[in-house]
Amino acid sequence: MSSELDKSQYVLPLDQPIVSLEVASAFNGLTDKEKLYSHYISQASWTGGLITFLQTSPESGPIFVLLHKVFSSQNLKDLKNAAIKAGLTEDEVKAFLIYTCGVFSNAGNYKGFGDSKFVPSISEETLEKLLEASSAWPQIKALWSKLKGPMYDLSSGKTCLGYSPHGCTTYMSQNCIPEDNQRVQDWMKTQQIEGYNTRLFKTVSEDGKIDYEIRLASKEEGELKSETFGNMTFRLTKGDYSPLIGRVAASLEHAAKHAANSVQANMLNSYAQSFITGSLNLHKDGSRYWIKDKGPAVETYIGFIETYRDPAGVRGEFEGFVAIVNRAMSAKFTTLVSQAEDFLPLLPWCKGFEKDKFLRPDFTSLDVLSFASSGIPAGINIPNYDDIRQSEGFKNVSLGNVIPASYQMSVTPFLSKSDAELIQKWRVASFELQVGLHELLGHGSGKLLHRAADGKLNYPSTLLDPLTGKPPASCYEPGDTYDSRFGPLSSSYEECRAEAVGLYLSLEPAVLKIFGHEGKQAEDVLYVNWLSLVWNGIGRALETWDPKRGWLQAHAQARYVLAKVLLQAGVASVTQPKEGDLLVTLDRSALRGAGRAALGNFLLQLQVYKATANVEAAQRLYQHYSEVTEPWVSWRAIVLANKQPRKIFTQANTVLVGSKVELKTYEESPEGMIQSWVERFPKPEPLYEAILDLSASDEHHFI
Repeated sequence: MSSELDKSQYVLPLDQPIVSLEVASAFNGLTDKEKLYSHYISQASWTGGLITFLQTSPESGPIFVLLHKVFSSQNLKDLKNAAIKAGLTEDEVKAFLIYTCGVFSNAGNYKGFGDSKFVPSISEETLEKLLEASSAWPQIKALWSKLKGPMYDLSSGKTCLGYSPHGCTTYMSQNCIPEDNQRVQDWMKTQQIEGYNTRLFKTVSEDGKIDYEIRLASKEEGELKSETFGNMTFRLTKGDYSPLIGRVAASLEHAAKHAANSVQANMLNSYAQSFITGSLNLHKDGSRYWIKDKGPAVETYIGFIETYRDPAGVRGEFEGFVAIVNRAMSAKFTTLVSQAEDFLPLLPWCKGFEKDKFLRPDFTSLDVLSFASSGIPAGINIPNYDDIRQSEGFKNVSLGNVIPASYQMSVTPFLSKSDAELIQKWRVASFELQVGLHELLGHGSGKLLHRAADGKLNYPSTLLDPLTGKPPASCYEPGDTYDSRFGPLSSSYEECRAEAVGLYLSLEPAVLKIFGHEGKQAEDVLYVNWLSLVWNGIGRALETWDPKRGWLQAHAQARYVLAKVLLQAGVASVTQPKEGDLLVTLDRSALRGAGRAALGNFLLQLQVYKATANVEAAQRLYQHYSEVTEPWVSWRAIVLANKQPRKIFTQANTVLVGSKVELKTYEESPEGMIQSWVERFPKPEPLYEAILDLSASDEHHFI
């Protein structure tokens, strides 16, 4: 990884786009009580978001402390002047600001989308000069000495997240391999424990005895259970992230005092108790209250949610968000929900593979006030707990102010001029459509076939597998979940299924009409929706594929797979009109014919394999389409050469002034983004101490 060409893929560019999430108008429409409710949950989210740094890499938490200390110790203007006086150029100073923005926005030094490492684009020596010139130098000198090696390390196994030795992770100790994870998953299944709020640490004694510590995130500390089988001991402990997650719980308890109703208060108090005790069941209780909290003015969810970044696909990254309902856009989603039962039968599987009853969710469009995680999605379908989603319900949210912000200053290479113009015109409208269908009828559809502990099936014995014409040969057994059975495949496979549902149902004129599209406009939005998927699957997805480690991002892999399905059907094509360029095209006339047929057949397989827990068949199918061979390997170089940086979002802060909450916004610049993070933690010293102590206590597991 020593060449400049290689390193160029691991730095953020000087022209890195930084955009703000506009939320002032929505926030100003809240009552004083709603603003206080938002403020305390925002505090909980941002404090909890510091856990995400610790989940990203061994060095991410300490890097955050170093950077935050630098910018908290003096104002930016003085720091810049000191750096230039020390011999740095303005571009070198800007490069440091951009790196800092990257670390803050990705919750660490690995990209939230793609999981690849990024390093400062200035040399170690130059960065040291800048730090020496800052007024924070006496406080950070020892920390810098320890961090500069890991910060710049692009050696094998350090360039992306994943199992060691090919990647790095803090979800489990460096000596863990997939077989260790499977042993622990099997033991956890016997204990009826899910892994969302856990990490795994393996210790091997000199005489070969293995100790597996499954550590629950909680304020309380101690050992809960221990069992030994031969030379292996499985220990369930609590107390992971204790000093941080205790603060999260306290903020949620403050927020509960300003809740609009008892459902909201019970929800937040359940979350708080889950974070105090480590009980995932209490978090599930909070999620049940959340489902019942219909049509709130302020929407929120918090906890260990998405499993994308755990190499095993079972442990959740911490995230927390607060958002304000956009009533006008939410009305469209409400109409979609009200007609969902009419659209579900249009999907290509029989009634027996669909839920017995569609549980109508709350579906709202939200303007994000605070979103703490390694990245901000455009839409969410939660909770992820199978037992709740399948039988009790879920919610969908579309993050309305994220979608237009994401497309500011966007460039779309590899398209004809007419297609590029159409995408620029309709991409926001088509993306709103796709998000709605993806979240509601993608993630919200499809039954999982289960056998209960007493042997009772949740499906009739007469049900036939439409792919074989025979009764299902497998199903989920007691203690199984989709994530535990499908493991590392689970996230990308499910995202692919949801994306496919979105494409498939966007062919329906009645669906397009709900979103205000009829006639030629509807046909243009439909075409752009499919074209955007194919373009993303080819023109951007390959950025996140690595020749040695394979796919590094679930959504990107999913879009590549669907693009390959449509290419195989002759609906889409990729050519190389000249050296260094590609041309992606889509046959508009084939969407409702060959496109629908190919996508429907593929979607049916995805659903049947998921429903019947047929992991082996799912892997064969998905890996076939995920394969990257020539000419794709060569085309990847063209894709990388045209790579566009993902947007970094500047988010507002809420400030308590007396008994009132005020909103503070920041400019769309590196300076504005950094200032927002400095002011987000006005008394950071206890947080610094907690992060550094937690990092030091785990250090021996990751070296």
